[in-house]
Amino acid sequence: MLKKIVSRLARNMGYRLTPMEAAETDITKQYPDFFEPEFWEIYRLCKPYTMTSVERMYSLFRSVSYVLEARIPGDFVEAGVWRGGSSMVIASMLRKRGITDRKIFLYDTFEGMSEPTEADVDFAGARADVLLKENESNKEESVWCLADLADVQQNMRRTALPESQVVYVKGKVEDTIPGTIPAGAIALLRLDTDWYESTRHELEHLYPRLSANGVLIIDDYGHWGGCRKAVDEYFAGKAPLLLHRVDYTGRAGIKTEAAAF
Repeated sequence: MLKKIVSRLARNMGYRLTPMEAAETDITKQYPDFFEPEFWEIYRLCKPYTMTSVERMYSLFRSVSYVLEARIPGDFVEAGVWRGGSSMVIASMLRKRGITDRKIFLYDTFEGMSEPTEADVDFAGARADVLLKENESNKEESVWCLADLADVQQNMRRTALPESQVVYVKGKVEDTIPGTIPAGAIALLRLDTDWYESTRHELEHLYPRLSANGVLIIDDYGHWGGCRKAVDEYFAGKAPLLLHRVDYTGRAGIKTEAAAF
């Protein structure tokens, strides 16, 4: 109904909305509390290059804003990049604010998903290895998350952030981390590699470098059982961390002073 009203008003003014414009108008009305015009500008730029929901994109937008406004020290790290949409959100915000002293580290095989284990099942109980096999003919848009390095680099250039501020690390995180991690602190850590082994490895080596009051984002806590198991095991016996629900799968938390290692 809303799309029809918007289209009718546009026609009365002598302008016909394209289907994409109508859809964008509709989604902004669905989220009236996402009131920042900057977010919707970034959303339109980045949405074609991410599988994450609008809720998770907004949560990332607010997390980056918080880190910058609170002056949390460190770089930005994303493990599991696909086509770079979430990293583009970060890059767009750094460029718009003229921030040149922070880098974005992007970790990915840039060849699709690594091998899952038997711990890696989705929320409905489907095994990841079976889903991968079923989607071999559609690796670019499916659970395979296939996007090569050149594709991600091209998409990141759309943000106009200087390339010197982006570090691409190609390979399985189990092989590239810790040898390539930032020398200093991490201000925001976003984990999106889905599987148990990779998520546990990332937490072991990257979370200790997350600054006090820095942001941890777990993209697939609700969707993939292996990811959830890795997170729960890692934090068992450590200082409690509130993982706030963003949507059915995304979680975000702030590392308190007490939890700093």
